[in-house]
Amino acid sequence: MSTQQPAPDGPRDRPAPGRDDDARDGAAARASGGATDGAREGATDDPTDAAAQWRARRREAAGAHADALAARQRAESARARAIIAEFLVDVRARGVAPVPLHVRSYDRRARYRTPLEGWYLRRDETVGIDTAGEFYVLTAPPSLVARFRGVQPTPQDPPLVIGAGGKDGESIDLPDALARVLSGEV
Repeated sequence: MSTQQPAPDGPRDRPAPGRDDDARDGAAARASGGATDGAREGATDDPTDAAAQWRARRREAAGAHADALAARQRAESARARAIIAEFLVDVRARGVAPVPLHVRSYDRRARYRTPLEGWYLRRDETVGIDTAGEFYVLTAPPSLVARFRGVQPTPQDPPLVIGAGGKDGESIDLPDALARVLSGEV
């Protein structure tokens, strides 16, 4: 029965990084024109440089992904705003009256007044569009102050799919939601 010996380049034959004799051996090899054990063409002797380069590349890639995502979201919102503008023309032509929009608490127990009028896009009244065509998510944390003073929701960029990423049956395409408002289903 024979046991296999590790290859000469194996981890047992390499000295631990950062030892002083490694630096002397590498300096002596460079001075004599030779190459060190780990030296390859284009590689650096310092492992932290490789790690720093990798981190920089990952940071650049993450930035590029974030920029691409932001561009996609802006394009989606622009398409959604165009669909909402068409909806406003249709809803006024059909004479569908706007209703006062209310904000619901996250736990769904409370309902708060808002200064907005418009149309709910979901039966649970958690999203809506006001008469100016602004899109609102109509939920807020429970608040005793909001029960008396009301809530001023802030408009958000409209999505093409309302509730995307939610459970099955909770998402709906914006054109379908607007069609349901026009038909009186919501």
